[in-house]
Amino acid sequence: MRVALVSARTVHHADAGPAAERLDSLRALLAGRGHDVTVFCAQWWDGDHDAFEHDGVAYRALEPEPEERWAPLRLLPALRSFDPDVVHVADPRPGFVFGARLASAFGAPVVTEYYDPPSDDRLTRWAAAASDAVVVPSAFVGTALREAGVPDEALHRIPNAVEMDRVRAVAADPDAGDVVYSRTLDADANLESVLLALAEFRDYDWSATVVGDGPERANYERQARDMGIADRVSFVGEQSLDDRLALFKGAHVYAQTAYRTSFPTDLLRALACGCVGVVEYHADSAAHELVEGDARGFLATSDEELVDCLRDATDVERLDIDESYAAHDERAFLERYLSLYRDLGAV
Repeated sequence: MRVALVSARTVHHADAGPAAERLDSLRALLAGRGHDVTVFCAQWWDGDHDAFEHDGVAYRALEPEPEERWAPLRLLPALRSFDPDVVHVADPRPGFVFGARLASAFGAPVVTEYYDPPSDDRLTRWAAAASDAVVVPSAFVGTALREAGVPDEALHRIPNAVEMDRVRAVAADPDAGDVVYSRTLDADANLESVLLALAEFRDYDWSATVVGDGPERANYERQARDMGIADRVSFVGEQSLDDRLALFKGAHVYAQTAYRTSFPTDLLRALACGCVGVVEYHADSAAHELVEGDARGFLATSDEELVDCLRDATDVERLDIDESYAAHDERAFLERYLSLYRDLGAV
């Protein structure tokens, strides 16, 4: 199958985020299965050539850097020269969808992916309507697309993948502590809720690990000192995936309190690693979707309830792996996309 992946930003750009990481996972899985993949993006390689091959995948430059105004117009001839079986647009700019639609008017289906809730404007609604299918990572993002007029039958929820082979292979970190938190420490992290809840257990023997870095790290470290729990909370900064998995396997509870997340991938990984999930509900977060109805998950709607959930979580059995999450592994993730492509007529 010839697959065109369209997104200005890739993991090779400095400002890449979780959407680019998800698309790169799909790229690698498709190429690993033997499909012919070309990524149409902003140039990230050196030189004045507009095509580049990396890890067996071709990249075509549509613009010198992300957000260049005329990039969507360059997509039309680029796609026609590639002649894809399916065009997968993972860039929020409606112009890319319209370019893909024109290029494949009598051929390849167009799949549009929204990792985050899009702006609710006329162009976004037209772009969604011009797509043969719309993919979202969570019901939270799906709700925003429904409000933009996308019908249920066009929406396809494909959660992020968990790397189960690596989960099985990694050894638990004995120094992980009882509670682990993992996220970029920015204005939406809301680590303060976890620290305040943990401070209620000063008289008990516990320890916690905070994974991640960001502009609010120093502020959170100061809060831990002010609360008198700095000796219980280890800030370990950014960690590799395998090191994060080792921490998740060694911990008992994973706490998720961020104000915003379209899909909490590290929470999913932690649940696969056997952690008990404790989530504080927020309207702009999809995290609650992973623990609702789960016997090993707790959902709090206030800081007071978060304390109770952490207390109750200690009564749940410790595990170092939960095989039920194999249904979310990379193979299943890829098959969901391939099934969608085939249902739309790609071969």
